[in-house]
Amino acid sequence: MTRFDEQHRHYQIVAQAITFLDAKQGQQPSLRAVSEYVGLSEFHLQRVFTQWAGVSPKQFLQFLTKQKAKALLKQHSVSNSAYNSGLSGSGRLHDLMVQCKSVTPGEYKSGGQGVQIDYGFHPSPFGYCLLALTQRGLCKLAFLDSLELQAEGLAEMKREWPHAELKQNQASTLTTLKRIFDSGPANENKLNLLCKGTPFQLLVWEALLKIPEGELRSYQQVAEQ
Repeated sequence: MTRFDEQHRHYQIVAQAITFLDAKQGQQPSLRAVSEYVGLSEFHLQRVFTQWAGVSPKQFLQFLTKQKAKALLKQHSVSNSAYNSGLSGSGRLHDLMVQCKSVTPGEYKSGGQGVQIDYGFHPSPFGYCLLALTQRGLCKLAFLDSLELQAEGLAEMKREWPHAELKQNQASTLTTLKRIFDSGPANENKLNLLCKGTPFQLLVWEALLKIPEGELRSYQQVAEQ
């Protein structure tokens, strides 16, 4: 088997695994179940899937489950959304949402009820920006062409979090702004991010975040990663 043939085979296996995870998401299939379906050992599947998809099968299943739960939370209770997402209870949904999204299921469902969001407007290397924080991390970073667009940026955030307590706190957000744009050791500048997007968007963002500071990557390299 040539290297090209092996790569094509791995691609097909990962595609089959993704299809299986998507179809069986509500049953929360184990790594063993996926490996038996595609005819590969658990160890080999874990390595090949991570190499091609950028995340492990478990992480990909978590993305699918979170997306399903987010849709259900718009119309159902937290407990019902958890069970209908294939989880054993609301506690597991809580852990999943906090880990992947930095908000609890209840906070997401309520549009930020009981959540305080500190925000501020600051100049940045890319023009003025609106920066917002919850107690768990950065929840918004939007760039504005001018300060005259402050009201528009704030209105957008209010639409995203209609019931949150919004508080302008220039000092707090300035500290975070400096951590984002000031150069320094990477371990000192790590930030918790509240990311909202599809599973594919999250994979792209993770690939971008892995680019070392000061280095460049082409679109092709990011796609391959």
